[in-house]
Amino acid sequence: MLLAHGLRSGNISILDSKTIYIPNLHYDGGGPDAYFWVGNGTEPSHFGIKVPNEVGRSVEKHNHSAPLRGYQGEDIEIVLPGNLTVYDINWLAVWCVEYRHNFGHVLIPKDLDVPPALGQTKITTSSTPPNKQANNCKEMLQGRVQVQWQLMGEDVQIRVSGRIREDQYVAFGLSGKEGKAEMLGGDVVVIGYDNRTGKFIAEDYYMSDFAQCDGKRGVCPDKRVGGRNDAVFVHGERKNGITTVTYTRPLRTNEPVKDKMIPERETTVIAAIGPLNSQGEANAHERLDKTTEDIRIDFTSPRNVHDCTNSLYDIPDESELEPWTPAVITDADTFTARIGPTGAKRGYSRITGTPSWGIAWYINDLLIPEITVERGQTYTFIVEGGNDSSNSASSEGGFGQKSESEQMEQTVFAGVNYDSKGFPYPTAAGRYCEWIRNTVDNADNYETFKSFFQTLELKCDKGDPAKLEWTVQEDIPDLVYYQCYTHNHLGWKIHVVDAGGKGYLNIRYPEMC
Repeated sequence: MLLAHGLRSGNISILDSKTIYIPNLHYDGGGPDAYFWVGNGTEPSHFGIKVPNEVGRSVEKHNHSAPLRGYQGEDIEIVLPGNLTVYDINWLAVWCVEYRHNFGHVLIPKDLDVPPALGQTKITTSSTPPNKQANNCKEMLQGRVQVQWQLMGEDVQIRVSGRIREDQYVAFGLSGKEGKAEMLGGDVVVIGYDNRTGKFIAEDYYMSDFAQCDGKRGVCPDKRVGGRNDAVFVHGERKNGITTVTYTRPLRTNEPVKDKMIPERETTVIAAIGPLNSQGEANAHERLDKTTEDIRIDFTSPRNVHDCTNSLYDIPDESELEPWTPAVITDADTFTARIGPTGAKRGYSRITGTPSWGIAWYINDLLIPEITVERGQTYTFIVEGGNDSSNSASSEGGFGQKSESEQMEQTVFAGVNYDSKGFPYPTAAGRYCEWIRNTVDNADNYETFKSFFQTLELKCDKGDPAKLEWTVQEDIPDLVYYQCYTHNHLGWKIHVVDAGGKGYLNIRYPEMC
């Protein structure tokens, strides 16, 4: 079969996990927008990634892409860009981007056994752009975040600096909607410092839903939902309250669903600041800790942008706010469980000492009250939290997304059963009711939960609530937790006492009864 533009070569060899050898290459150079192109699927498509030519170049002056030149029987080696390896692709092609035309391709075998890339190829590193100080700079979030960037071949090197606490992150990336700051569908990299490992992080995230990641949907690291971390960590440091992380990411990846391609024009970017959870992953940010304006960056433009006018070191630390008085319920035998906001920096996180996801359980219209029950008594929970509910001995929750071994480490006292195949499921799955803010100001502005609660409006889906009855057995521990089946950190404590023991508790009464 004759291929377009006289394309042909000898037998192609894979030298290592990133290097491909093409002998006796012939190509007339007549394609108007042709490149070496790799990707996934049974045949080439426009969902592909450019591969630099044999001297490591796929860009020319002004950082505009340079199509392939002609070849007259030359032997060349090409190296896959970024952290891409031959195990990530199904084919190599010469592809015309403008006309979406395949000039010719070869399939990559799936049973490869090649050594890792160690840089032992004929290609020299002299054509690799040096790690120069990035000149471009953009301020975001009232000057609390600064982003610098520099185009480096088919990658962009990005340096994100934020005036944040050690347990917080900065998320920066491409908006889910062009021309608007849209978190849903956004493709961001989360940077910060992971106290668990003592290392800085640069993790690729995709936001498919306004929910905590459950391993399938939500605000998830790409790796947790079958993707790959395309952010390559370069350097991290923390000094005087400023966290700075430098990483690279490719202009294009081979994950068209989870990753957005960086266009060769201005594009809308987003940023947010929030807490890292106990797994070192991004938790929900407050409503005022995200960008809302249409901020645009052209990552491929040769024009330097200098919009950073202030020093991050001049920004004062956030003042500590007094938490709301924790609520307590000691004299009820029926509890209505709904979902509501966590109360920003005065609510869930300050009461429990753990990051929140942005929503929490409201029991009898109180934010995560501490509940006291007696052994031998029966209690009724009217559950209106959607398909999520359980009472367990875990202070974290999220039983449904834990591994089998992690589930074995927990004891569930009510709200979970097992099907015939041994898989757990929640038994109290009612309609979804949520207390919604009807104002746009921050919850931190309200000194009491009572005044904050007056700004909420209850909205419920169609359907009926679920009923969960729990008879407290004599061997129940003194402290258990009500939690969410699917997500972590939505509930709080249940104190278990012997019959008649409530009167001996030293308790704090809630602001609303």
